[in-house]
Amino acid sequence: MRSRYSAYVLGLLDYLLVTWHPSTAPGDLELPPLKWLGLEVRHAQATGDAGVVEFVARYRDNGRGGRLHEISRFVREEGKWLYIDGDQQDSGIADAAR
Repeated sequence: MRSRYSAYVLGLLDYLLVTWHPSTAPGDLELPPLKWLGLEVRHAQATGDAGVVEFVARYRDNGRGGRLHEISRFVREEGKWLYIDGDQQDSGIADAAR
């Protein structure tokens, strides 16, 4: 999760796509012009090759602050954790972060 957050901060689209499970990965990825300010991992749990991470990422969008609160699902394949999907939690998330 932290590496994917860092990839969002740095705009590393290729890294985001290779760490996304092929069954749910978008064919193309475009990032909104957000300034990411911090990541708080609230909970992480792995059971075998399945994992769940709850996090809050803070950002700034055109001078306005926002938060992305998500519970993400991951799966480990061939020793690599891949993002499957996430459920965004209601925390005043701006549309730009979706």
